[in-house]
Amino acid sequence: MKRKTRLLTEGALIAALYTALTLLSAAVGLSGTNAIQFRISEALCVLPAFTPAAVPGLFAGCLIANLLSPGISPWDVLFGSLATLIGALIAYFLRRHPLLVPIPTVLANTLIVPWVLIYAYGIPGGFWIQALWVLLGEAACCMVLGYPLMFALRRHRDRIFR
Repeated sequence: MKRKTRLLTEGALIAALYTALTLLSAAVGLSGTNAIQFRISEALCVLPAFTPAAVPGLFAGCLIANLLSPGISPWDVLFGSLATLIGALIAYFLRRHPLLVPIPTVLANTLIVPWVLIYAYGIPGGFWIQALWVLLGEAACCMVLGYPLMFALRRHRDRIFR
């Protein structure tokens, strides 16, 4: 029972942090319904390397953040959140290979989000152009911000994630 409570708490904290960071990114114009996005919260995609609670936590955080964001299409809420879930789930299975952990989130978003941008928001440019922009934004957040976060947390993993 104690472990279940701890995992539930970890997941809820991750969801809250993801939501807050996403809304902060939107408030300063880094994310939204544009082709170029820089969601600081995507750095948290490395957390499945530390706890299984990160998988539902990241999904719930993305879902909540999308629901709270004005002007977001229902398709974006659904498919953007599913992209995060897919990435987090695969990242969890790759947890023993730290350098690979952020890659599933980058790839899932790169393959799914451009379709949302094109069909839900009518952003021009075609799939490959949109995929390139999503790839650049995701790689910057998941890797440039995510790797330092992951390696900083590794030193304290036993105290933070039990």
